[in-house]
Amino acid sequence: MSEQKPLILVTNDDGITSHGIRTLVELMKQLGSVIVVAPNSPQSGMGHAITIANPIRLYPSDIFGDTPAYECSGTPADCVKLAKHHILKDRSPDLVVSGINHGSNSSISILYSGTMSAAIEAAIEGIPAIGFSLGDFTRQPDFSHTHEHILAIARTVLDRGLQRGTALNVNFPARTAEALKGIRICRQANAKWQEVFDERRDPHGRRYFWLAGDFVNFDTHAEDTDEYALAQNYTSVVPCHYDLTSYSMLDELRNWKL
Repeated sequence: MSEQKPLILVTNDDGITSHGIRTLVELMKQLGSVIVVAPNSPQSGMGHAITIANPIRLYPSDIFGDTPAYECSGTPADCVKLAKHHILKDRSPDLVVSGINHGSNSSISILYSGTMSAAIEAAIEGIPAIGFSLGDFTRQPDFSHTHEHILAIARTVLDRGLQRGTALNVNFPARTAEALKGIRICRQANAKWQEVFDERRDPHGRRYFWLAGDFVNFDTHAEDTDEYALAQNYTSVVPCHYDLTSYSMLDELRNWKL
């Protein structure tokens, strides 16, 4: 009897029709049996939102040919939940991959990212998971330089696993004339978005706001961060966990007279 192939669940936050997820599906088919459960529309910036006030619609799709796929009206986290508990209830995936996101999810962006929230939802379920993102915001991004690293990282996770509750946040710099220098294991940079709300008026004179702003990196001299690796044309890999406890603060809080 032939050995059973690894089962790989592919999802994203850019929607089931995005070029990034199609690239990821084709790559994962080289490593195992693939099933896709992805949003039916873009869900960028949704973070770890789940749908609780509306019904979730789920429909089969033939968008990837003979690769089984479902489009979901919910969030990226909803997609992983439905895949685990409804579609694949008789077998848990060996790996969940999310992406390839059209835009960076390095540093603080992980908190807002639907791409990474899908991966972290899988980690909550004890499934090894990886979120892949490309720091290219052009209309037609080129994902081709990411293929080798995606396969290497996914293959290694399938072979070696991850600590329970851990997901990998993998980011690629945009393609340039220079080849990627390699893969760096990093920590999340200390950075944030300095938001500005641009106040405007609609044709009826009513106010509305458009979120804008600049990314500010406070770790500019550190060489062990994801932002530094990306600036040096490396692929960055940051291990992430859903436990947000500040362990360094625990003992201090216990000494407080609350």
